[in-house]
Amino acid sequence: MRLGEGVEWTLHCCLTLGWLDTDEPVSTAKLAAIFELPPAYLNKRLQALVRAGVLTSTAGARGGFRLARDPKDITLMEVVAAVEGSEYAFRCTEIRRRGAGADRPAHEFQRQCVITTAMRKAELAWRRELASQTLADILVAAPAAAGERTRDWFDRVG
Repeated sequence: MRLGEGVEWTLHCCLTLGWLDTDEPVSTAKLAAIFELPPAYLNKRLQALVRAGVLTSTAGARGGFRLARDPKDITLMEVVAAVEGSEYAFRCTEIRRRGAGADRPAHEFQRQCVITTAMRKAELAWRRELASQTLADILVAAPAAAGERTRDWFDRVG
């Protein structure tokens, strides 16, 4: 399974907003600048987090983004689902019903495909693991110096 770069970008932005811990919104321009990301593309990804209730946004010249909830209440799975969608990664197209299986009786296909079952089981384990980890967990696990450097950078750029 390969996740898009938007997941990495938004998780780092959430981490940054957690480190800043401010009531003031942080602009897309500043979040993009700290990671040297394209602001327009980042803004689209951050808007997805707003729609999912992970972030709040404020419009206008002094607008930007803030965490919508306490970091302990934001799971990594929420961020991933907001950016990537909530569909299963594996999509069964029932190829077992084509070719050599095309003339098989319908009752042979009443049970879900064993490959689909195995893939869904693995994906559910992955989703459960991401759902068990919060932004607060990441804030604690990240090096304290990284948070300090982030706050210093934001203080310098205003």
